[in-house]
Amino acid sequence: MALSYDDLIHQAFAARERAYVPYSGFMVGAALLTREGKVYTGCNIENAAFTPTNCAERTAFFKAVYEGERRFDAIAVVGGMSGTQAGAFPYTFPCGVCRQVMAEFCGEDFTIIVAKSPGDYKLFSLRELLPEAFGPGDLDH
Repeated sequence: MALSYDDLIHQAFAARERAYVPYSGFMVGAALLTREGKVYTGCNIENAAFTPTNCAERTAFFKAVYEGERRFDAIAVVGGMSGTQAGAFPYTFPCGVCRQVMAEFCGEDFTIIVAKSPGDYKLFSLRELLPEAFGPGDLDH
């Protein structure tokens, strides 16, 4: 991977600043790294009806898939309440729906980076965060 985890985390923090969160105030940013080294970013976008709300991770994935990408290496996810000061961010994990989207497009060894800051992060494989995932193979008859 040519891009460092710290660089990917920086891009996730920049994406977080674009979040539209008038209801929860919880801002999330994601930076998705393709196998070829391109980065797609996303932020969470809330909706008054709640169900149409879209997470940062899915925003990044859907942008990438729309552009024809299908091979991914890693995603960095950062989040916290609006106004959170540097160094006070929590580790923010992808929700179950986002993990399922990852399972559609990524292998079990896909890397998920959850970060408080570029120097303070944890790495997980998709297998660790979504064991026994439902996938295309489960639709075989």
